[in-house]
Amino acid sequence: MHIIVLVKQVPATDNVRMDEKTGTMIRAGSDSVVNPTDENAVTEAVRLKKEAGATVTALSMGPEAASRALREAYAMGVDRCVLLSGRAFAGSDTIATARALAAAVRKAGPVDLVLAGERATDGETGQTGPMVGALLGLPVITYAQKLVLGEGGLEVERLVEGGFERMACPLPALVTVVKGINHPVVPSLHLKLRAKKLDIPQWGAADLEVPAGELGLNGSPTRVARIFSPKLSRNTVWYRENGGHDGLTALADWLTGEGLI
Repeated sequence: MHIIVLVKQVPATDNVRMDEKTGTMIRAGSDSVVNPTDENAVTEAVRLKKEAGATVTALSMGPEAASRALREAYAMGVDRCVLLSGRAFAGSDTIATARALAAAVRKAGPVDLVLAGERATDGETGQTGPMVGALLGLPVITYAQKLVLGEGGLEVERLVEGGFERMACPLPALVTVVKGINHPVVPSLHLKLRAKKLDIPQWGAADLEVPAGELGLNGSPTRVARIFSPKLSRNTVWYRENGGHDGLTALADWLTGEGLI
């Protein structure tokens, strides 16, 4: 059994910066961490690895510095890592990112299960994982809070508003997981030191057999049109009470006039 887990390195939530000219995120020089729900996806992949005797590959796309996220995944127990990196991928929106990741999954395959976090904290879209599954023609289940491998495929407990639902699907499939599915593995110092020495292969656009026009900024049909800081303006009116009821009456009249009472 082969499991591929998608891992993303994201800026720390208090260090997200955007380029106002290009509308893309500035990743260079920022403090970065492994996307939180991707840690849960890695932990779940490692659990299934032990349960089913699987091989786990961690796959990421980003600048060379993103290899830190893959080293963390390796220290958590994955078997091998692959980084998609190069100028051709720069500025990718979720669609171009999904194209690249789907092509990389095909190249790394055959695969039985693709796992990903439900969303990335730098975009909060929750789109990339499901789009990868769609491009690969796989069944997609989102917001999984429990996974069970069975003889007929995969049984999933899926988080929904007000409760959960149980689903089953054949393999191969793609599943995105929520934070509550497990407690992420904390790697030992020995494994972290071992991960530092790992030679991580890098694949460029030429390795994926995807037309250059479908990758990066040129292959991104969505754009951030404008970036601005919201301005809040308030026209505050003070109603003062001086022992009578004039202030309360004026306030009640205003609320009535606004249709609030």
